[in-house]
Amino acid sequence: MVAATDTNPMTPVRTLVKADNSPARGMRDLLPDEVVTRDHVLSTITDVYSRFGYRRIETPALENIARLTGGQGGENEKLLYQVLRRGLPDEIAPDTTLAELVDLGLRFDLTVPLTRFYGNNAAQLPTPFRSLQIGPVWRAERPQKGRYRQFYQCDIDLIGEGSVLAEAELIEATTTALAAVGLNDMTVRLSDRRFLSALASSAGLPQQTWDRFFIALDKLDKVGWDGVRKELDALAMPAAAVENALDVIGQLQSAGAEKLVDVLANALPDLAENVLADLSVTTGCLDALGRDRAVAWQFDPTLVRGMGYYTGQIFEVAYAGVSSSVAGGGRYDKLIGRTLGRDVPACGFSIGFERIIDLVGNLVAKDGVAVLMEADVPITDALAVARDLRAEGCNTEIIPRSGKMAAQLKRLEAANFGSVVVVRREGDNTVTDDIRELRSTSSQ
Repeated sequence: MVAATDTNPMTPVRTLVKADNSPARGMRDLLPDEVVTRDHVLSTITDVYSRFGYRRIETPALENIARLTGGQGGENEKLLYQVLRRGLPDEIAPDTTLAELVDLGLRFDLTVPLTRFYGNNAAQLPTPFRSLQIGPVWRAERPQKGRYRQFYQCDIDLIGEGSVLAEAELIEATTTALAAVGLNDMTVRLSDRRFLSALASSAGLPQQTWDRFFIALDKLDKVGWDGVRKELDALAMPAAAVENALDVIGQLQSAGAEKLVDVLANALPDLAENVLADLSVTTGCLDALGRDRAVAWQFDPTLVRGMGYYTGQIFEVAYAGVSSSVAGGGRYDKLIGRTLGRDVPACGFSIGFERIIDLVGNLVAKDGVAVLMEADVPITDALAVARDLRAEGCNTEIIPRSGKMAAQLKRLEAANFGSVVVVRREGDNTVTDDIRELRSTSSQ
């Protein structure tokens, strides 16, 4: 926006032009009330996770491009924002490769940075290490409603614990955090990548087709069984093997939770004993958790999640009335070892933070105090009144008096102030009225 400053009448007057002030495509501005809600949810989740022993860490927004494209991120690597090297010339030679231009990228999740963080700092960290990460990530998504190119993730990870204590604790901590922000009536969906491998092997599917079979299976909640079968037919997989696998899945879906381990053992005799034992422990913990709070669970043989790195149990949290999961995670014992040089057991859970914000709605509390300052009140006096209120723990703002009192009180209530105090002059003295609740005064 440009304004003319030259007063010479012969100088052409430059016209004010309104610029496009929209954020970059796929990004968004957050208004104060929205930020209040987000801060409330973040502080609530952080408080719960802290009680379970998870400690916040921070990692940079930028990571080396080789790490971000190293296969740890699966499909997300296709949505990577790449960053040009510093000091590039104005003109680039025609035969220059992309690798010569790019050395960094914006993180697309918090797990890949965590593996680097642990590899760099393992000697200074306890075993097991309970990590909490909350921060923005960036993906070159196609912008649409509810899908942004910058969004927040909230992850907890338990590194160095090889038993299903990790799975059970992560599930309990996350369902506790979700309940604390007001989400109840949850269902934990549970499966195991080792089960899925045994299923495919037992059914007679060639190993090179497993990933494609699992990916098609994972779309069940979106396309239904007809859609899954159509996709499997298009992949030209052995029909008999596919039917064998789907038959086992049908048996497991109809089995009651109390008979899960027996049905699994009968349906897949070659499934390793430790897989059954691990599932038995986790489901037992889920049963105990469900007796104390509104948390149900089910074994979901069609649950696959990310193909890139899960090695054991995988899980999601479904919330009543919502088609997509609100949290998910699993065990990834091989991921850290890709760069550390030795395998480290690890398990993580990620809350869909943006989805949670949409579900909890506006949580802005009407707890602010407005100090209404009449025009003849010295600023020093108004500041002193506000200072005293803040010392008592009140969120306080000084607002000049304007217009009709009733109309201004309504505006203040709409702005989420809960109470008001008027500061005025009587003769040579400044007088402070008693604090009044806005809801009782705005109709007067």
